[in-house]
Amino acid sequence: MSQKPLVAIITGASKGIGKALALLLAEHNFQLGLIARSKGELKDLAESIAEIGHRPLYFVGDVADESFVNYAVEKTAHTFQGIDFLINNAGSGVFGPTESYTVENWDQIYNTNVKGTFLFSKAVLASMKAAKKGHIISIASDVAKRVFDGGSLYCSSKYAQHAFTEALRKEVRKDGIKVSTVYSGLVDTMFHPEPQGDQSHQAWLTCENMADSIYFIMNQPPHVVIDELMVHPLSQEY
Repeated sequence: MSQKPLVAIITGASKGIGKALALLLAEHNFQLGLIARSKGELKDLAESIAEIGHRPLYFVGDVADESFVNYAVEKTAHTFQGIDFLINNAGSGVFGPTESYTVENWDQIYNTNVKGTFLFSKAVLASMKAAKKGHIISIASDVAKRVFDGGSLYCSSKYAQHAFTEALRKEVRKDGIKVSTVYSGLVDTMFHPEPQGDQSHQAWLTCENMADSIYFIMNQPPHVVIDELMVHPLSQEY
């Protein structure tokens, strides 16, 4: 009898690290629930994954919308008979002097980086606790552990995401659930002022480098959990 494919939900799946990870997991026979706000890019990704051999579910919406989050998780769990992994990858950033930030900036960054991580993590816990296994992985940033000039809003949101994930790890270990946090340095994504693939990003991590690192965490034996993983390009001081 063939083994049932593993199931993963990926937020922020339409581009960057999330897209690279979705394609990698599809190649490894995962069933996927893909979350993003960009309908066109998400649909294109789903079609690419279908060509690999799986038909993923995809959900267009806001990770800070509790009803949307609960629907996406329940639909994925029902369709694929469980959820093995949640990858909290959706992220957003605004940078500059503190006095330049608006309340709308604050709410948007915290909604995506912190509230989204909370809502998706909360939504998968019942299924994972019932199965007595599961793995929640939050893609943070090295600025969850250091700060920089012009990053007070973004850094504080990533510190909050880090603290939430770290406390959750202690809370659910007894339930057989793994919780990991990945802290990345400079990655060649659309997150920066320069376009993805810009010459100035040549020595940075690629999205595929990050996907490989996340998959390494996911691919450990049942008794092994990598609590934290810090990943940098060799060219970046830390």
